[in-house]
Formats: sequence, C-alpha cells, structure tokens
Amino acid sequence: MTTKPNPGKTDTGAVREAHRFDEGALVSYLTATLPGFRGPAAIKQFKGGQSNPTFLIDTPDRRYVLRKKPPGTLLPSAHAIEREYKVMAGLKSAGFPVATPHLLCEDTSIIGTAFYVMDFVEGRIFWDPALPGLSPDERAGIFDAMNDTLARLHTVDWRAAGLADYGKPDNYIGRQIDRWTRQYQAARTEPMPAMDRLIEWLPANRPPGDETAIAHGDFRIDNMIFHPTEPRVLAVLDWELSTLGHPLADLAYNCMIWHLPTGQKALTGLGGLDLAALGLPTEDAYVAAYARRTGRAGIDNWRFYMAFGLFRIAAIAEGVRARALQGNASSADADAVGGMAPLLAELGWQQARLA
Repeated sequence: MTTKPNPGKTDTGAVREAHRFDEGALVSYLTATLPGFRGPAAIKQFKGGQSNPTFLIDTPDRRYVLRKKPPGTLLPSAHAIEREYKVMAGLKSAGFPVATPHLLCEDTSIIGTAFYVMDFVEGRIFWDPALPGLSPDERAGIFDAMNDTLARLHTVDWRAAGLADYGKPDNYIGRQIDRWTRQYQAARTEPMPAMDRLIEWLPANRPPGDETAIAHGDFRIDNMIFHPTEPRVLAVLDWELSTLGHPLADLAYNCMIWHLPTGQKALTGLGGLDLAALGLPTEDAYVAAYARRTGRAGIDNWRFYMAFGLFRIAAIAEGVRARALQGNASSADADAVGGMAPLLAELGWQQARLA
C-alpha cells in the first residue's frame, strides 16, 4: 500500500551501527525477487523492537517493512523470524489483521542474516497504555478493540489456517516454563531470588486441563497498529514468540499493564492511575469482556496465569539486558527494558503468593 508519513509508526532514525548491512545488496535482491519493487530505496530503523531489528524501506512507489535477525551469537530458538513469517501468512489467509507478508529470505549472504519483508501499514501505535491525548471514550474504544482482537486470535481455526504444525498442541504452559527457565538461566546477568522462586513454584502449581489456540506470546498495545481515526486494529505486529499455546497465558501477558508502574521509560503500565477517570477498564472488567467474547463463564486460576506471564516477560527482559551488555541489542532503550527484569520477577512472585 502507498502511505504517507505517520508520527506513530514511522518513528525512525538512521540505521544503528550494530545493525548496518549492505543496503545495495538488499535493493538488488528485492528488485529481482519482489514483484513491483523498484529503487532507489531509503532505509531507516524503527525505534521499537527489542529483539529483531526492524527497518522502513521507502521507495518511489510504496513503503515496506523489513524484519531481520540481530547480529551476534543468539540464544537457542530465539529470533525465529521464519516462524513470524509463517504465522502471518496463515493468519492473513484467515482474515486476521496482520501486515501482508511478501517474502522470506533465509539466504544470509544478502544482508548477513535471514529477513522478511511485509507491507507498511498506515495507522497509530500507542507506546503508553494510558493513551495520553485521547478522550475517555476513545481510550475505552481502543482497549475494547484490543480485547476483541485477542479474542479473535484465540478463536482462529489454526488447522484451517495451515498452522497445524506450528507448535505442539498440548502442555504449552509446561513447555514455556521450561523454555523460559532455560533462556533466563542462559542470559542471567545477576542473581534474582524472585525468579528462582517462580522457577520452583510455577511447575508445582500448574492448573489442570489444557487448551490450544494461536498464542501471540507478546500481545501488548504497542504491538498493534490502530486505524488512524477509528478504534480498530489494522495489524498485529511482532509474532516472534507465537506458537500453538494456551490462550489464557496470552491474556495474562496482555494484562500485565495493570501490574506495572506508570511513567517508566520502557514497559510502562497503568499502576496508580485513576482508571475510571481515564475511561480505562479495570483488569477484572477487561478479563470479563474477553471471557464473554470467547464463550467462557469465567476464568479460574487467574493468579497463576498472571504469575506465569510476568515470569515470561522477566525472562525476556533479562535476555534484552544480556544483549545490551554484549552491545547487540536491537533497540536504543534496551538498558531500560533490561533493567525492569528484577521488578517483573518480583511482581510475578507477588501474584504467585496471592494464588
């Protein structure tokens, strides 16, 4: 699609030194392989994205977005952009709002890492979940659209979307606890007693039963592009952590903003705000709306899922901190995100004690 500059999504700058690549080689490759692509192309880097560097490609005809793996030594199974591409293609076919994916290139000789190219989508990205600058009614509409989109994702027929082999359709919670325990321990930069407690508590308190849906894994308000003027989600972004998984783990991760303090440089939340005055729902109201949309009478064991969600983001943040110390983090505010890891672990342990 042809777009015009947008202050929400096009918050870009020069490609950072650690993420530079051969732009001429990329343009030559895309000219030869992507129908309709022609240079010259101006390439800039988006400010967001803690894991996979993301770039805007501006050509005379249209804009594209490129996502690539970061340079350097990577943690096992991390930065799987091939999986991002696969799930986006499947969800696009199912009518779910994602940017149209165009091509996946796994040939590392082009720009040094695997990458894919998708459409640039014109719209708004909200970096602060308190939605400053909007009216209470607008805020309510945005949160309702986010809730509706998550419920839609969890009701997609993943088999019909060609994603039956996208993950193991059972024991998601157990496997995720194991995965993020390993990732955390591989990336750990300092002792975190709360994480050690969660690593022991979570497997011992896993609720009975299981469910399977497409789980985004990083479903936050800043991973969505909203319509320029309407409370409507045009595209969900950043599918790196997606898999076949438990929908309530996705919901809990989405709800972590009610537990995070406001005013942070990174991972800011709604803690301490007057939600009613702002037009924002309470966590209970948001969870109840999701339950209605997915045909549930209610949600049992909610504190477990919240503890699990905060454990996951703590492990992710610790990985960001490790990459920042190595000098190859993909975002300029990686230090701020990584510095949140101890707080996130403490918040997760608080939820565990309430369960």
